[in-house]
Amino acid sequence: MADTWFTSDFHFGHFNIIRYCNRPFENTEEMNACIADRMNAHVKPNDTLYFLGDFCMGSVEKVAAYRKRLNCKTIHFVEGNHDKVTRKSQSVFASWSSLSEIHVGKQGIVLCHYAMRVWPHSGRGAWQLYGHSHGNLPDDPLSLSMDVGVDSHNFCPWHFEEVKTIMKTKTVAREQSSETRAISEYPVTARNNAMPLRKSCHEPTSRY
Repeated sequence: MADTWFTSDFHFGHFNIIRYCNRPFENTEEMNACIADRMNAHVKPNDTLYFLGDFCMGSVEKVAAYRKRLNCKTIHFVEGNHDKVTRKSQSVFASWSSLSEIHVGKQGIVLCHYAMRVWPHSGRGAWQLYGHSHGNLPDDPLSLSMDVGVDSHNFCPWHFEEVKTIMKTKTVAREQSSETRAISEYPVTARNNAMPLRKSCHEPTSRY
């Protein structure tokens, strides 16, 4: 049975990203090999991989070469801010978008390179997965969103079930937070309901 995976921000061939994100590599060749090897160790050829932007630096030929290093046949691409050249090679990916709404089973998921505060059906349990932040954006434990970039997961992809486990924990935290908020607001609501209504400040009152 084919599995579903999510990842982002390979930055193949991007030397400065090693310094910017404190990646534990001496050079891009070592970084490229590590990321490709870990992807291939997890994502099988017939699995589905959703890639959320910032694939590589270099020429169109480099894009094709890096793509060939990945065994997965079906990679859906959600573009990032470093994909100007990769955009010219859309044909080597299964699909291309700037934002994507998908379902894995019954679970709705919004995919974007960037983190979002709200997204379609966010109030109905839809998840939002993003990259770009390289593990540096503080996670909101009450938001059904998360960073799936390689810097947040030891340069490995995220399996759907891994994401599902995290979102279950967040869902429980959200429910507990809502219950706590409702309890804390109850005395104020009850007191306000018990208070007699005052006349409007604009309503004239009798002098007698």
